[in-house]
Amino acid sequence: MAGIVGYGVHVPFYRIKVEDIAKVWGEDAEAIKTGLNIHEKSVPGRDEDAATIAVEAARRAVHHAGIKSSEVGAVYVGSESHPYAVKPTATVVIESIDASDHVMAADLEFACKAGTAGVQMVMGLVDSGMIKYGMSIGSDTSQGRPGDALEYTASAGGAAFIIGREKKEVIANILKTVSYTSDTPDFWRREGAMFPTHSGRFTGEPGYFKHITAATKLMFETTGFGPADFTYAVFHQPNGKFPVVVAKQLGFSDKQIKPGLLTPIIGNTYSGASMIGLAATLDIARPGDRILLTSFGSGAGSDSFVMEVTDNIEAKRKRAVKVSDIIGSNKVYIDYATYLKDKDFIKGR
Repeated sequence: MAGIVGYGVHVPFYRIKVEDIAKVWGEDAEAIKTGLNIHEKSVPGRDEDAATIAVEAARRAVHHAGIKSSEVGAVYVGSESHPYAVKPTATVVIESIDASDHVMAADLEFACKAGTAGVQMVMGLVDSGMIKYGMSIGSDTSQGRPGDALEYTASAGGAAFIIGREKKEVIANILKTVSYTSDTPDFWRREGAMFPTHSGRFTGEPGYFKHITAATKLMFETTGFGPADFTYAVFHQPNGKFPVVVAKQLGFSDKQIKPGLLTPIIGNTYSGASMIGLAATLDIARPGDRILLTSFGSGAGSDSFVMEVTDNIEAKRKRAVKVSDIIGSNKVYIDYATYLKDKDFIKGR
């Protein structure tokens, strides 16, 4: 049975507050904070992109797993902000972690669920015996048009998960995964376009809520589990409101989703969002805990996973860099003009 043997997270330390964005556009910051349940978001530095974030997360994942990077047989990087249109981010990661030259690699794209799609691919390779370990990464420096509602949430960050099947190394067995997918144009960005376009309220329904709910209910039907059978649950979080609403609709409590709900303080890291939430949950999970993860990607689809934490998590915990430490320390707040400059939204020198 394939399972998680290690994980790593990286989130830039720059932040911008909702108040600083709202002030520029003459909007009510308190109403936005309440409506979206978001207070601030992470912002990449001028020398940060989806590749550098993926590299940092990957290095931490290898260290946490306690394996040789040369044993990683596949690396997949999911993102909707790859720095190159033609040049893989995955090869940058492979070189940076000193992986073997004999490694399968590819960049993936499926909006915010490309990273979890990579986990499914790696699971298949590990279970088939083709590779010993595989790595999937969700990493983004997401875009939001100035003045658009997305500007309050689109942030930067990523997570890397290493999948293997050695019983003595797995910290969480992946008991089952299912997906629900449809052609739903709720959010898109055309080739060459600088900013994405979204269909307003329809990104909630029939986008987010329909797919999250359908994938999770399919998991319940397939496994026989229900909300009470899980210690924790993590849902994709495009803002701080949607995952709370969908959790209640599905029968989960605030206590079950609280450890992985990070968008209110770091924003929506897109491909990294549900994966960072899972990492934060694993940071506090104990042997025997069962975790549900359901991601979402516009366009649209959801991947759902059931995981069960093993005794190995305690021994490896001392090697993990906790998500709370990554996102809670050394924060540097910037103003709106600096935000625009660092995101290259101001064209000049």
